[in-house]
Amino acid sequence: MNAPPSFSVRDLRQRSSELLRNAEDGRLAMITKHGRPTILAIPFDDRLLEVGVHRTLALHLFEQRHLTMAQAAKVADLAVEDFMDLLGRAGVAAVDYPHSELEDELRATL
Repeated sequence: MNAPPSFSVRDLRQRSSELLRNAEDGRLAMITKHGRPTILAIPFDDRLLEVGVHRTLALHLFEQRHLTMAQAAKVADLAVEDFMDLLGRAGVAAVDYPHSELEDELRATL
């Protein structure tokens, strides 16, 4: 799992347009001070209004592969099954296999 893009407080002056583009594209960003995470920038979107901050954060982190499903469910304060329902309502795929891998997986189970 990789971390969200990081911006230092100093970077904000020079890279603020990049931070805004990330938010417009639905991507999280970390803002650091002296190398330590200080702020997590979460895109303000319909999800945030519909399901709240912690569940929106969990959805974004799962969708961008920063967290596993179990970890994201914990952030969302939901059981894994309930988090899967939230994924469905948000239009986020619970499983993201490339087509070829999915075919291999299905063949292995038959």
